[in-house]
Amino acid sequence: MEFIGIIPARYASTRFPGKPLVDINGKPMIQCVYEQAKKSKSLSKIIVATDDERIEKCVKNFGGDVQLTNANNRSGTDRCAEVAEKNNFSESAVIINIQGDEPFIHPEQIDLVASVFKNEKVQIATLVKRIKSINELQNPNTPKVILNKHNEAIYFSRAAIPFYRGKPMEEWLKNYFYYKHIGIYAYKKNCLSEISKLAESPLEMAESLEQLRWIENGYKINVAITDLESIAIDTPEDLQKIIF
Repeated sequence: MEFIGIIPARYASTRFPGKPLVDINGKPMIQCVYEQAKKSKSLSKIIVATDDERIEKCVKNFGGDVQLTNANNRSGTDRCAEVAEKNNFSESAVIINIQGDEPFIHPEQIDLVASVFKNEKVQIATLVKRIKSINELQNPNTPKVILNKHNEAIYFSRAAIPFYRGKPMEEWLKNYFYYKHIGIYAYKKNCLSEISKLAESPLEMAESLEQLRWIENGYKINVAITDLESIAIDTPEDLQKIIF
């Protein structure tokens, strides 16, 4: 089975314009992500998918593979789907959507999400990590995930779910394993093509989480659990999370 890493990189971020080109320890962030992805043992190819010529030029300058995509794409998933179609990858290929704002992404996480496809029935996979703090549980910017007994995602929410009735929230983590979503996705190419054509769904619009569109349309999202933390740079203030 072939695994192809695609890194969507958009210049016009609402909260942080030009984010992929911000300097991280002397390198543009998109280069940091690319170099971390190259350490994966699973990927046969890595492509940056961008709608901006400045990012395209940057990636070419450090020797990376980059392709321009439609500026009207709604999400990184759609950008991945466009690249997958243009390159005529096989229908059984697995596309791994690597977040372009995680300069220190762990290659082990890429390999972990790839390992889920040892089960040939898997169509979509992602990662979760156990929540250890109340602040994280309460943070609406940290999507939470409920799993079933088959390690499939039942629901994603910005709220703390499940609601543990009869216990103060300070005790919830002692009574239940809560998980947060780690935003790396992997999809079989044929499935990626299908979900990129789906219309926005009511739950997706309510929570502003695109994966709910897939669940509402009957797609299963298989999950692996990681112990590794990811650091996403969503705003200029997030740069303070990084130790230089």
